Amino acid sequence: MALSKLDQLSFAQQLLSLLTAGLALLNAIELMLSSGTKGWQRSLSHLPIQLRKGHSFSQALLGQRNQFSAEFINLIRVSERTGNIELALQTICQQLEAQIELRRKVQQALSYPAITLASSFLLILVMMIWVVPVFKDVFSHFQAQLPAPTRVLIQISTVIQSFFLEILTLIISSAGLFLLAWIKIPNLQKKCDELSFCIPILGKLFRLATLTYWCRTLGHLLDSGLALPDALRVTAQSSNHWLSHNLSAEVFKHLTRGWPLGDALIRADPKHILFDMETLQLLRIASESGALPKMLGKRANALGSQLSNRLNTLSQSLEPLLIIFVGIVIGSLVIILYLPIFNLGQIV
Repeated sequence: MALSKLDQLSFAQQLLSLLTAGLALLNAIELMLSSGTKGWQRSLSHLPIQLRKGHSFSQALLGQRNQFSAEFINLIRVSERTGNIELALQTICQQLEAQIELRRKVQQALSYPAITLASSFLLILVMMIWVVPVFKDVFSHFQAQLPAPTRVLIQISTVIQSFFLEILTLIISSAGLFLLAWIKIPNLQKKCDELSFCIPILGKLFRLATLTYWCRTLGHLLDSGLALPDALRVTAQSSNHWLSHNLSAEVFKHLTRGWPLGDALIRADPKHILFDMETLQLLRIASESGALPKMLGKRANALGSQLSNRLNTLSQSLEPLLIIFVGIVIGSLVIILYLPIFNLGQIV
């Protein structure tokens, strides 16, 4: 199992500190493992062994059973050519910090809606299983037909109460099968990633997050000294989104056929699924002027700011909307349950 981004960041930060203090690479890694957690000692125990055998640091990282991301390893490989591993570790730390912060912002913005909707679902379930049957027993003594909404609600409650375990088993089994299929079938992952950009409201946020990650990753790789085709290949390998991966591969293919970057981007994404017009124009100009790494960094920061603003706006606007939604749902259930009582004069 690969190390999390947080673990990779901690590893890079500690290694950078020890190398800056003057320790040799092998001694620094041995010191980190001796004082590190049991998880580190178990996952990275072969790292010093590989270094003692004469393997380069990047080769040793590559042999750690995919513990480190492709961009981490490639940045180290480039630094071995230039002899400046500390600069590579600084770049890795900046990259990982930006990725972790971006993920934290997205999770923070989506956590409140998710918790609110989950709580509402549980509350409705409790009402269906325990509250509605009480009203059903009361209504059974009425000598008149109940209103249609009340009858429907009682029927739904009866079905849920009678087949609760079966429904719960079906939901859990379906979720488990979907998760297993998602892990085993790449085409399903690709389809889900494509559909994620079409989700109302959230789709634009996912697109901004993916584009920010793409620009920042490619910019850091170019800054480290990698050639553009190699940087694009590593960006595709390290992408956590299939659409970004495929578009990076398409851009790489057009570059190898002799197209300039601006034309390669347009040919790879003619429908502007990922790349907006402003990004395409800026990257075209930057590639022609030789300032592509700097422009990618600036564009990543600008897109990150846009994403932060949209996330803040979403959080502020969703809170009252969710409160209203939950109030309407729960209020509707209560009104439906009390309809026969409101019409007690006609029913009794």
